[in-house]
Amino acid sequence: MPFWGLQKQLGIDVDSWLLRQSMPQPQRQAAACHAFEREWVECGHGLGQTRARRECQLEYEDFMECMKRTKLAKRLRTILEQRDKMIKEGKYTPPRMDKDEPRP
Repeated sequence: MPFWGLQKQLGIDVDSWLLRQSMPQPQRQAAACHAFEREWVECGHGLGQTRARRECQLEYEDFMECMKRTKLAKRLRTILEQRDKMIKEGKYTPPRMDKDEPRP
């Protein structure tokens, strides 16, 4: 806890500038990953950098997955590779797409 509440006295909130998802959004709706970032920040608040890295690793990983979608991309790549493998083996034929037929 700071000795002086300098941010409060000046009427600024530097902390919200540092947080990517907490910035003001164009339609005033919370950003997609705001909840994950908030959990990560609340977990690490007051712990110190070294201890927070160790104890808040799960929250940080959830936040990074929400931001970058790396696990989702890996899963989709695996699914597409499996589909291509099945097509080569002749076990799967993709549905024919007609331009005249509307998609559901």
